[in-house]
Amino acid sequence: MANREQRHHSAVEDIVALVNSLLPGTLSEDLRKNFVASVKAALEGMDIATRSELEVQESVLRKARSKIEELETRVSELEGDKGTVSDDHPAT
Repeated sequence: MANREQRHHSAVEDIVALVNSLLPGTLSEDLRKNFVASVKAALEGMDIATRSELEVQESVLRKARSKIEELETRVSELEGDKGTVSDDHPAT
């Protein structure tokens, strides 16, 4: 988890640096510091995931969905078998 937090902190710092570089040079130092601090506070409050983290989760979810569909199909087949009459076990 520490590695994810380090990446999050690094991403926040990168965004803050970008925002700081885009601010007009005529902005007073106090306004610049306050604006950058506000942006940083807002970003740190967010739980931001990287593209690769999202892709991993999408893959896991696709596999889980596929497995659930397989299991639902199997359950339906087994429930269908319950209703059939066999020579050894008549349906009740």
